[in-house]
Amino acid sequence: MNGGAVGAGARRARVAIAHDYLTQRGGAERVVLAMLRAFPDATIHTTLYDPEGTYPEFREARIEVSPLNRIGFFRRHHRAALPLLALASRGVRTDADVVVASSSGWAHGFDHSRSGGVLVYCHNPARWLYQSDTYLGRRAATSPNGLALLALRPFLVHWDKRAAARADVYLANSTVVRERVRAAYGREADVVAPPFGVDPALPASPIDDVADWAGDGFHLVVSRLLPYKNVHHVVDAFRGLPERLLVIGSGPMAQELRARLPDNVRLVSGLTDDQMRWGYARALALIAPSHEDFGLTPLEAGAFGRPTLALHAGGYLDTITPGLNGTFFAEPTAASIRAAVVADRAVTWDPVAIAANVRRFDEPRFHEELRRRVETLLADALLADTRASGEQRRSP
Repeated sequence: MNGGAVGAGARRARVAIAHDYLTQRGGAERVVLAMLRAFPDATIHTTLYDPEGTYPEFREARIEVSPLNRIGFFRRHHRAALPLLALASRGVRTDADVVVASSSGWAHGFDHSRSGGVLVYCHNPARWLYQSDTYLGRRAATSPNGLALLALRPFLVHWDKRAAARADVYLANSTVVRERVRAAYGREADVVAPPFGVDPALPASPIDDVADWAGDGFHLVVSRLLPYKNVHHVVDAFRGLPERLLVIGSGPMAQELRARLPDNVRLVSGLTDDQMRWGYARALALIAPSHEDFGLTPLEAGAFGRPTLALHAGGYLDTITPGLNGTFFAEPTAASIRAAVVADRAVTWDPVAIAANVRRFDEPRFHEELRRRVETLLADALLADTRASGEQRRSP
């Protein structure tokens, strides 16, 4: 099975990809690129697309957007569009034999009525609906944004559950997300882990602002800068430590974090993949402090033979084996993170074993799983059509 079309009877079936919005550089967007390499003829459907804000590889793809994309402010600040995204999502129309929807809240609700089967690859049920306090970093009722979200929530929950019910197949990216899909939607989902997307064999370019500062290495955080990501706690944990910390990321908390960085911490944003590889290659260890749905960064660090100090929660439970490729800390607090960094001084890691462990999450395995699920969905649809035609012929 090759390309963006798969076998379906006497012709090749058309596959489309749907994704919430292409406005940032994160793990979900890397997964969409992996989907596109599995189905390179596929058109990507999304609400918002900002070529400058997301990965440059998307410039080579066919991308169809919602009318909301005409508003430049929303392309740069997609969170501000939340009150409008349910309506905008219904305006995104797909037309294919199978739609592979990469969704954490919107793509499963696009108008797929002109398409055949819909396979949802769920990164997480909408965090702002089902984990509102965690998403906001505080109780929703204590902030203007939270109060607005609470006002919209009944409508959005109704919309979201109806959208989930229309899908033919659900896949989850981790064990914890499978449980959340069951709780939110009453749907059963198989777990198909996403692939890591950083290749250590490709060239690396130094990060200019960091190269002279890096010394013999540093601990690394790669994250969006949002409250629930807990990056601020990592920064506080390194205050006064002899170790260095490099934070790679962007987001609403960037300015606040820059104002409080100690001398042994640097924050950089907007890096190229070459520079990302340089950061991973020179890291002593990755620190993963948030409750992630899956969390690709430990796999990316592991591809370079680097261990991860991770919060004992979420998707990291599927990818971190203590003593092999990392260790856990119990709480996302500065004290707990600091203790893990200090304890790690006494550990000797095996980079070869760490890199070998990561290969079970490689992209060819992901492609094979995804194509097999699409083929099964197509075969089930063909069988249903055949039975329906037979029943019509037998009816008087």
